[in-house]
Amino acid sequence: MNPFFTTRSGLRSALLAAVLALTATALAAPPAAARGDRVRLGSAGDVSRSAWSGPAFTMNGDGGVVAASMRRAIDTIRGGTGTIDVVVLAGSAASSGSTTPECDSVMRLAGVNSCTTWTLTTASDGNNAQVNQDIRNAEFVYFAGGDQCRYTAWKGTSLPASVKSVVAKGGGSGGGSAGTHINSSIVYDACRGSITSDEALDDPYDSYATFTTGMFSWPHYADTINDSHFVARDRMGRLMSFAARAVKDGRTTQGRAWGVGVDEGGGSLFLDAQGKATLYGADAYIVLADHQPEKAVAGQPLTYKGFKIWHLTPGATFDFAQRPTCGYYLRSVIDGRADAGLYDGTPSAC
Repeated sequence: MNPFFTTRSGLRSALLAAVLALTATALAAPPAAARGDRVRLGSAGDVSRSAWSGPAFTMNGDGGVVAASMRRAIDTIRGGTGTIDVVVLAGSAASSGSTTPECDSVMRLAGVNSCTTWTLTTASDGNNAQVNQDIRNAEFVYFAGGDQCRYTAWKGTSLPASVKSVVAKGGGSGGGSAGTHINSSIVYDACRGSITSDEALDDPYDSYATFTTGMFSWPHYADTINDSHFVARDRMGRLMSFAARAVKDGRTTQGRAWGVGVDEGGGSLFLDAQGKATLYGADAYIVLADHQPEKAVAGQPLTYKGFKIWHLTPGATFDFAQRPTCGYYLRSVIDGRADAGLYDGTPSAC
């Protein structure tokens, strides 16, 4: 989630603090130069192999690497033999501790030849030749947590095509928190700031509800909107609003939008080449908006009757290639007020 903005309720105090901080430092230091920092762990040379066995994807509820799903992605891509190279993309430096926390975790797993962390601070860094070479030579690209708006700024650069080339050769992509958002086909980019469920339901066209499309659409994962920290931060309402708006605005291919919310605390959705997802660590929810909303108008509360919701627990699977037509429970939003029991319902029989 974007750390440089806040929800509307906290915007005034955040702006005041920012102004004071800028005033105090403006004369003390020159502006920092934009640059890309590269740190490589493991072997200095890349693996060379004619074929890989993916693609494979991991989408985590918070920023950290989830060992179980990452291990499965590594084993899937390498086909059980040899090793792979991993690239981690971050939009800002780690706030504390190690400068390479994701690679530290990845290098503890079997089957990894190297892990390279790139910290990119401007949109133009997406055209950095060394960055793109490292990505194309890798077999898995992991987007770190932080700020998905920084990631969507790379849309017009060479970087998205480089990531797509990794998937196309049988590698994979994934991420956590902001890195989970960027791996859906419709990205809540948070470029204006983070929006709460209450705000999104009160106005699905709130100025904080901004989206980016056209970066990635992974096999069997079209028409999806990812969200993270899901239950912990009560984001069901906003994912409902996002899905309803995606249908209203014609952002989907078949008039249906699939919200995918993964909780923090080790939650990770692993997606294989056949479109079958397996959940690790913590709960997840699939939210389907499959018809036009009864009311989705700028400045007015949302009304949408009959969201279909699948509640997944660790070990559960969900087939994105053959998306199910049963096993869900129904919840509605009327004039911005959601039904009770959003996270717990009795599923329909299959």
